[in-house]
Amino acid sequence: MTKPQLDPDVADVAPNEPALTPYDEQHVVTYMRLLQAEGAGADWHEVARVVLHMDPDREPDRARSAYQSHLARAKWVTEHGRLLRGTGSK
Repeated sequence: MTKPQLDPDVADVAPNEPALTPYDEQHVVTYMRLLQAEGAGADWHEVARVVLHMDPDREPDRARSAYQSHLARAKWVTEHGRLLRGTGSK
């Protein structure tokens, strides 16, 4: 498993592969932060700024798309990828 980074930059779109990727492994902390923010009812604009390092005022479409795709991937990883359940990738 690739070591996760604490606050990595993100791609414009999260992976959409049917299996865990090295990107997923590197961004596990990002995924956890997104899930925590959603659970706390945080505004996506603020989450994009803080977690994804994107400015939703300057690039609203890019920031929103990145937020949505990474949040969806975070949910997929917890439900299907098993990365956040401590079992790691195969």
